[in-house]
Amino acid sequence: MARYVFVTWDGGGNRMPTITIARALVRRGHDVRVLGHDSQASAYRAAGLPFTAFASAPGFMLDPRPAGMLRLFTDHGLADDTVAQLAVFPADVVVVDCMLLAVLDVLDRMDQRFAVLEHTMHDVLASGSRVLGAMVWPCGVRVATPRRHAMPIVVASVPGLDIPFPSQRELAATPGAVVYTGAMTRAVAAQPAAPTVVLSLSTFRFSELVATWQRLLDAVDGLDLRVIATLGPAVTIGEVRVPRGIEVHEWMPHDELFPEASLVVGHGGHGTTLAALAHGVPVLTLPLEPTSDQPRIGRAVARAGVGATMSRRTEPATIRRAIRRTLADGPTRVRAQRLGDAIRAMDGPGRAADVLELSAAAAR
Repeated sequence: MARYVFVTWDGGGNRMPTITIARALVRRGHDVRVLGHDSQASAYRAAGLPFTAFASAPGFMLDPRPAGMLRLFTDHGLADDTVAQLAVFPADVVVVDCMLLAVLDVLDRMDQRFAVLEHTMHDVLASGSRVLGAMVWPCGVRVATPRRHAMPIVVASVPGLDIPFPSQRELAATPGAVVYTGAMTRAVAAQPAAPTVVLSLSTFRFSELVATWQRLLDAVDGLDLRVIATLGPAVTIGEVRVPRGIEVHEWMPHDELFPEASLVVGHGGHGTTLAALAHGVPVLTLPLEPTSDQPRIGRAVARAGVGATMSRRTEPATIRRAIRRTLADGPTRVRAQRLGDAIRAMDGPGRAADVLELSAAAAR
């Protein structure tokens, strides 16, 4: 039995990969603890995972603006909390969210084996590391070095949206090894009984979230389709005008919604996008935050021919035409179905658990 500590933050899209991988390790008999923000406690405890809140960040509320995210990623208090947790619960491997740069930096300076958990496409993070490094250097945090010394970098994604995927190397937990595990959602091939569009934007209240929701709802008004909208906790139904005939939910699990979907319209978040594609469903993205991975995810979808992307400020009539066009596009649907087959063939949780077990074995 090995001992693992997952260090995470309340980032929405990182919850599913963290919980799924941690539970896969628990099922194999390993001892797993989670350290994160107090706002995450109920979700992780409901998943049966022992959870400790950061002592330095009580009452956490995410500030999704770039300055707020930068403060979070370079928060040395979270690094101190991690060191304190390891003093109480020594771990064979610490699995750290890729965005907690201060934690990565401290562990890189310690004699402590750690792995990095990435919850978006690796190329997106790698291409932005130089710019991010220049931003956080004045905060006394390094970017590139901790990533090079991670053993390994676990990517809860696929190696691109084009198929066939590049051949995967044998699993390894060596410094700097990048291991793509696949999607962390349960998925089946979608088989909608009737044309169905699922609308699912961010769980965070980005500055234009409400306005984007309204444009999207106006776009589907009157369409002869089944439309399901999951507003999420960041928007209440009273803040938007909902056309008649639209099914509205605060939240529903992807694995309940997407098997019935013909098209998913989202904000380009990695988790929602990959979950839709894992079900073989085309995606239309309206990225909400230009400094995040959302625009790049949207462009990757468009390049792969499994959907389209457009500005969050697009007029409803144009969004409506894009929805109709994507639904009617046979080649897009076929490419999405084939990509879904390839994604489902990867055992995401199992591959992640395998490589983390290799990392723990190497640490002993």
